[in-house]
Amino acid sequence: MISIKGLRKVFTSDNRKINAVDDLTLNIQEGEIFGVIGYSGAGKSTFIRLLNRLEEPTSGSIEIGEQEITSLNTRDLRKARQEIGMIFQHFNLLWSRTVKDNIAFPLEIAGVAKQEREKRVQELIDLVGLSGRENAYPSQLSGGQKQRVGIARALANKPKLLLCDEATSALDPETTNSILDLLVDINQKLGLTIILITHEMHVIRKICRRVAVMEKGKIVEQGDVLDVFSNPKKPVTKKFVQQIMGETDEAEDTEKILATYKEGKLVRLHFIGDAANESLISKVIRKFPIDINILQGKITQTQSGGYGTMFVQLKGEEPDIQQAIEFIQSETTVEVEVVRDVQ
Repeated sequence: MISIKGLRKVFTSDNRKINAVDDLTLNIQEGEIFGVIGYSGAGKSTFIRLLNRLEEPTSGSIEIGEQEITSLNTRDLRKARQEIGMIFQHFNLLWSRTVKDNIAFPLEIAGVAKQEREKRVQELIDLVGLSGRENAYPSQLSGGQKQRVGIARALANKPKLLLCDEATSALDPETTNSILDLLVDINQKLGLTIILITHEMHVIRKICRRVAVMEKGKIVEQGDVLDVFSNPKKPVTKKFVQQIMGETDEAEDTEKILATYKEGKLVRLHFIGDAANESLISKVIRKFPIDINILQGKITQTQSGGYGTMFVQLKGEEPDIQQAIEFIQSETTVEVEVVRDVQ
């Protein structure tokens, strides 16, 4: 487990102190993919650089496994860093070296014998899907391929922890998804703990189970991704959720729906978790003699399940409609809210 307590980083600029990371406390479980999200200036990049002491903390403690990182001397820190891999937004590759030589670089520094080094490099090339590109130079690679080299290089010394600093921000959406799939694959195959920082909520949604939201150096909200998505408490978290759900004004949408549909019972369904994957509408139609007209809705998936809202119009005899609503409320986890009864 990674245990971070009271972590603080203060920079001084023009005789003014800036709390880049402010009294941050966080626990991350071994083997999980943990997301940290925040807008530019939130302190997330400083935070991740504190974890391997690329930035020296002003105060606080960082414990990775049973090792107190903040108390290590230079020699012990160098050794500890071999178990902490890191990938960057702009790849940070050595442009005069080939793919295999970039991946081999940390092994050379660690003094690994040539034969063992070559074997390890080939294993990593196969793992990240770069077979056939071993002798290419970074200038000959796409953005996604460069990041795959960066990931392979970060894994060279068989780390227990992988830090991802905006690892997909420089990539197009399709390439981003392929890199995220690769990180999930690596997490599952190697049991590697991954801490991923980003300003993109869809990245968190796709591969993380837990997330911490940062603002002005502090963690303002944290928890299971599904819980944070479905019930955001802070304004900054609500803005991130809008990245996924779209810039919608639910009150305005409700008024438009009410103005358009003048008959039947108008109902808002709230889906959270496994309920979002159920074939609810078809199940209700088969069970009760009513018509259901889907008016508007959006369901978004996370690693822990889906969430979202759907507006529907229920038409039929009042007793049948009421039985259908009671069935949904009693037999599923879908929340039902009657917006207007215009029978």
